[in-house]
Amino acid sequence: MKLVKSLLLGSAAGLIAVSGAQAADLPVKAKAVEYVKICSLYGAGFYYIPGTDTCIKLGGYLRAEVALNTNSVYNGQFSSNNGARNRLTNYYTMRAREDLNIDTRTATEYGVVRTFFDATFSWTTGNYAGTGSATGATAYSGTLALNTSGATPALVGSAINPTDGGASGGSLGVYYAFIQFAGFTMGKAVSQFDAPWTNYPGNNYDGLVGGSGTVTGVNQFTYTADFGQGVTASFSAEDATAYYQAGNINMSSAGAATFLNGAYGANAIGGSRSPNLVGMVRVDQAWGLFQASVAAHDNHVAYYGATEATGHPDDKWGWAVQLALSIKNIPTGAGDVINISGVYTDGATRYNFQNLAGSTYAMFGSSGVAYQSVGVGFAPDTVYITGSSQETVKTWGFRGAYTHNWDPYWNTAIYGAYAQAQYGSLAKTTLCGVGGAGGALGGTPGLTGCNPDFAIGQVGVITRWTPVKNLTFSADLTWTHLDQKYSGVIGAGPFGPAAKPAATYELKDQDTLTLLLRAQRNW
Repeated sequence: MKLVKSLLLGSAAGLIAVSGAQAADLPVKAKAVEYVKICSLYGAGFYYIPGTDTCIKLGGYLRAEVALNTNSVYNGQFSSNNGARNRLTNYYTMRAREDLNIDTRTATEYGVVRTFFDATFSWTTGNYAGTGSATGATAYSGTLALNTSGATPALVGSAINPTDGGASGGSLGVYYAFIQFAGFTMGKAVSQFDAPWTNYPGNNYDGLVGGSGTVTGVNQFTYTADFGQGVTASFSAEDATAYYQAGNINMSSAGAATFLNGAYGANAIGGSRSPNLVGMVRVDQAWGLFQASVAAHDNHVAYYGATEATGHPDDKWGWAVQLALSIKNIPTGAGDVINISGVYTDGATRYNFQNLAGSTYAMFGSSGVAYQSVGVGFAPDTVYITGSSQETVKTWGFRGAYTHNWDPYWNTAIYGAYAQAQYGSLAKTTLCGVGGAGGALGGTPGLTGCNPDFAIGQVGVITRWTPVKNLTFSADLTWTHLDQKYSGVIGAGPFGPAAKPAATYELKDQDTLTLLLRAQRNW
């Protein structure tokens, strides 16, 4: 027993000695685990980044959608193969998209420092660009490989949308990436000219005319002054090259062979010289919102001809003004709202025919007196001819919507838009001559009315169902009407990639419908 007891005591002493030696190598006290803490300074969803005084919020959505009767989710059957409305265009487009946004904010002695980033990851049906030719390739926009055996060329490579990188690829879009500090906004954000609802007074459809819309952000350097009581004013220098160049057209090459494709000459935009200059004043209160915006746009063109020696017209500044109004808490129901805006532009067309809507229309349809009918419209910023100054194109338009909430789960919006483009005397004389005689188009056989002015009218209805919080299903139907001013029955064609034959075509107004179905889960 004495021997066993001695062995146990000796073992215990050895273990204590070893433990003591190991303990000497460890911290006296382990650091407490630092858990993520809620940050209540900036609203729900913010958390402190561990070890910092910066708050972060993650958000986004996942969307699945299909657009019917269109070759693009952005607009209707307006131009090129899409406007041809034949066997060489898709009649639906599908998309899956994930959006991720990251919002960080830090309180400092100068105020809050904020960064915001929003990116989308998308896979979209390719835009079909068929030729219909027995000797040419017919393919989606993308990588195209032809056989070389001497037989009829065929698509033997991948038929994909190149921006989506293949069947298992996708595309990345950076919508917003900006810093806000001491009243300044620096980076890619919604234009200060835009109404808060950008392209969407009540709709999901992207292609409304009648106002500005930089829903995917524009690079800018902005200062915003906050006067309290919901009154703010901003001055901004914004990148003109991404969204705001509708075209500076040398009409010297205009002719009957090209105008039915919506082309009145050669686009001769020069390099950028000045950002767009934007001013905005907004009143945002419980009753709604009022905003007035102005913008100046520099039209800087290249040369009259192929070399510097041919000379060039001087720069021409265009401008735009927009008024926007939102009325909330109207008597028809809780959460119901009316959003309206109106715009006038002179040499700054993209503030009316916004980027996602486009400003070129070449739409085909049926005819009772000719092979088919066609309607055309084109709205650049300026036009000129060799030796002349730039002449601005003037436009005006409006858009609006009324949204009614039937109950917490269903709402419906009725919306509409209108935009009109008006050319000056130089353009009309160059195209149509004087009194319908002369000009690039005036002598076209069968042309009984020649006027490049046109208008776009749109009406739509959307219904949304939200069965559970942040999950919404919607159906959005849009009708677009092209009111063009040409008339007559002329011989024309072929029309580039649209596979239209040389035949007689009636110049006529056109209509199209687009249905957008969407499921979206916000988080």
